Parts: sequence; C-alpha cells; structure tokens
Amino acid sequence: MLNGYYDATGAMVTQFNRLNVISNNLANVNTPGFKQDDIIIGNFERIFSEKRDELPLENNTKEAAKFLNRNLNKVPIVVEEYTDFSIGDIKKTSNPLDIALKQKNQFFSIQTPGGERLTRAGNFQIDKGGFLVNKDGFKVLDEKNNPIQVSPNYSIIIDKNANIYQNHQKIATLKISSVDNLNTLKKVGDNMFNFIPETITLTPKNSTIQGFLEKSNVNPISQMTNLIETNRLVEEYQKVMTTYMDDLNRDAIEKLANIRA
Repeated sequence: MLNGYYDATGAMVTQFNRLNVISNNLANVNTPGFKQDDIIIGNFERIFSEKRDELPLENNTKEAAKFLNRNLNKVPIVVEEYTDFSIGDIKKTSNPLDIALKQKNQFFSIQTPGGERLTRAGNFQIDKGGFLVNKDGFKVLDEKNNPIQVSPNYSIIIDKNANIYQNHQKIATLKISSVDNLNTLKKVGDNMFNFIPETITLTPKNSTIQGFLEKSNVNPISQMTNLIETNRLVEEYQKVMTTYMDDLNRDAIEKLANIRA
C-alpha cells in the first residue's frame, strides 16, 4: 500500500521540477538571446539497465534482483536537464547597438565579477563611462580581453567581421567565441554561460549583423501546452495520493477496531 503512495509522491515531485523549467522558459519569452531549457524524464530501473549493459561486467545479481522493489524503481525521475541552443528569430531593430550572431555556437564575451561569461544576448548599451555593456551593466570584451570603450560623439558601425568603427577608424573587435561542444556550457542565471576555456576558439569573421537582435528561442505555444499537460499530471497524482491516504486511514481504523474487539 505504501509503495503506491511513494510512487505517486515521487512522480509528482518530478512534475513539479518540470513545471519550474517550463515556467522559467515562459518568463523569458521576450528575453533577447534566451535559450530554453528542458528535461528528460526516465526511471531508475531503465537507467540502471542501460548502464549495466554498457559495462563489461557479468550480471551476478539475478537472484538478488528478485527482491528489488519493482514499483519504487519505476518512479519517474528527472534524468537530465539540458539547454536548447537553436537560433531564435532574428528581428530587425535598426539600433546600432543591437547585434545578432550568425551561428548557433557563437557567443559574445562579457566581463562579470565572477569572471568571463558567454552570452547570445546582443542588446548592448553605453554606460556613463563610455563602455559597451549588456543589460546588466557588465562590460563587453574585445578580442584582447579588454572592455570596449567608445566615444559618444561619433556613430558606431560594426561590420560582419565584428570590427567596431568610429569616425572611419577601427577602435576594437568584438570577442566572438565559437564553442566546440555546447553541452560543456553551464547556464549562469538566465542569459549567460560559464565555459571551459579549452573548448572555445575565436571566430570573428562573418559572425555579426548590426541593427538586428536575436529573440528568445522559446515557443510559447508548445510551452503552454506542456504547462497544461504537466498541471494535469500533478492533479492526477494528487488524486492518487488522496485515494491512498483514504485507504490507509480506513485500513488502520479497521485493524484498530478488530484489535479492540
């Protein structure tokens, strides 16, 4: 009896985790350069079986396996959480400080208190000191890892090779990095990524589009569908838990009544 209750509880916790991911995606529908997250749901028994088959070991646990709690091992759990790095829609803004990247594995470099971070969000601004910064006020880096400073007296032109010009003179080149394996990136907050230095290479050539901005790659329709589906699953698991609790209470009352009799 208790096994079924534990199964429903574990499954509902998994759906709560999925709700958190979906809610965060929907909250960032309008965040430039945001990459949506998703989760893979599996169960312990299947994962254990797959890993065991990969290992060059004999299966010496057949007898012991008879005593495994089969129900508990089939409880849905979050196997993996991952980020979808597909390119979002590119929108023309005509703002010279809006910059889009052409390849999905290319990123801008931002200087933060925690160190250098990568981002796809190209909605930059100029702070009071004349430095090019992102929406959080972190400075944008050039290919020499220096913050980019511009003059407010001249217009800014950025060519397709990430070169920045003012008054017909080149003043800097944006640091555009390509990541060999996107799975090595770790999301920091909603719009920045930590990285392994050995996995990136500088690729400024034919990388940037000035006056355009990459939007979030979140599909609000599919995410709303997932939200409704997940909410319904949570409700079903709640009903199962309530039923189990009613049965447990009834069973306990009957047993106590029999003992007193």
